[in-house]
Amino acid sequence: MSEREGIIERGTEQGSEPDAVSVTDASCHGGAEILSDAAKKAGKQTLLEQYAKDYPTGPHDQPQSMCPAFGSLRVGLRMKRTATILSGSACCVYGLTFTSHFYGAKRNVGYVPFNSETLVTGKLFEDIKEAVEKTADPERYDAIVVTNLCVPTASGVPLRLLPDTINGVRIIGIDVPGFGVPTHAEAKDILAGAMLNFARREAEQGAVPRAPSDQSDLPKITLLGEMFPADPIGISHLLQPMGLTAGAVVPTREWRELYTALDGAAVAAIHPFYTASIREFEAAGRPIVGSAPVGAEGAADWLEAIGQTCGIAREKIDAAKNGAVGAIRGALSAMPIKGRITLSGYEGSELLVARLLCESGADVRYVGTACPKTKWSDGDREWLEARGVEVRFRASLETDLAALEAFEPDLAIGTTPVVQKAKEQATPALYFTNLISARPIMGPAGAGSLAQVVNAAIAGKDRFETMRDFFEGVGHGDTAGVWEGQPKINEGFRAKQERKLALAAKRAADLKEPVGC
Repeated sequence: MSEREGIIERGTEQGSEPDAVSVTDASCHGGAEILSDAAKKAGKQTLLEQYAKDYPTGPHDQPQSMCPAFGSLRVGLRMKRTATILSGSACCVYGLTFTSHFYGAKRNVGYVPFNSETLVTGKLFEDIKEAVEKTADPERYDAIVVTNLCVPTASGVPLRLLPDTINGVRIIGIDVPGFGVPTHAEAKDILAGAMLNFARREAEQGAVPRAPSDQSDLPKITLLGEMFPADPIGISHLLQPMGLTAGAVVPTREWRELYTALDGAAVAAIHPFYTASIREFEAAGRPIVGSAPVGAEGAADWLEAIGQTCGIAREKIDAAKNGAVGAIRGALSAMPIKGRITLSGYEGSELLVARLLCESGADVRYVGTACPKTKWSDGDREWLEARGVEVRFRASLETDLAALEAFEPDLAIGTTPVVQKAKEQATPALYFTNLISARPIMGPAGAGSLAQVVNAAIAGKDRFETMRDFFEGVGHGDTAGVWEGQPKINEGFRAKQERKLALAAKRAADLKEPVGC
């Protein structure tokens, strides 16, 4: 087995043959346990074990968020000269492409359809290979990303057998099954890690071309995790007194930036759950530093850690810290935030945003993130917990809603259902992804970026109460709306549905029980 097969694909174990898998068992509606079991029998056990290690679940199996493959799909679509091909059920591909274009993607997504026959006979793999060969035009592409969704992964479709390159175009095959990858944020790491692995092995073979964006000869700090476009610029200004600058942001926007990322003096794990990417950086001998320069205390701690990691002289570290802390404290004091806040999301920057809110004066009571706890998030977690903030990793929607009820915040920042529930209660709320994570949060520029939108939302409490009072009496749930008379509750239908749900729950529980002596 080649190194690419072992690291990038992590597919069939050496010397083993994939088992035949029933298409019925591995169908979309088979359920996570059935699909996972089918994938293991089909030669994907090593892959799933690695995913379980990289992206541990719990206390529940998977947060309630979108299909994880959206994350890796979005990364590929943002890269220049990169083609994307999906292999999965048509309904899944439709949903993923619709969502990606809704969020601004301006590139086609390739799709290799299948049916029961092509899936069982192995013809699907041949169809994928043919599609890749037709797409591999070196005049247009540097790389092609091929992604197995749930059913092809469960059926053991071996993307590891695709060539490393075709006509000089790199072929990156990844499996992103919903039953093995908890969140779309972690799927971004799967693709970023696979690309870093490929680029690292290229660099080990000899000289590689310099990225057009790599214009500085100063030692660079690679930034790991997606962030607002202005943040790397702000980070460069913070690093300048130490003779450092911000390097590539991973996930990158083009292939050659991967070489810049691997060549960094250190890696800042802005998003601390990029486990596969961190593994590649460590294999390249690059040290990792957690957290980010958010708030005055956060910036001081981060600059200290970066300076010590890169062997910078004490006077330069102190100069960088003094300049940053003074500017950030000035910005924070100019735009304070007053109010009790609960915060939740699935982007991965929730703890950083909470730190900034705390330093801005907000009374943050709860932070829930769908992402896992890692050692690179320990510093932020400990800082928040020392200030009385309850921090939950792999937070479920139920936990986020319970925090909303328990802490009665002046503002709830969260996912769509959390925001919906808060507004029903006349509590001001902001959607984390569109209104919070889409703003700079680092350095002096980030210090006051949240205050305006947060304070404006908190000040709108009276407006929400007016709306609640206006709609009082229109009902809730299946009785909501305007009725000519009193809505009639169909108790028989409700009881029937409850029996169905109870039976389904019992069957699911029975499947988990041991069988035999």
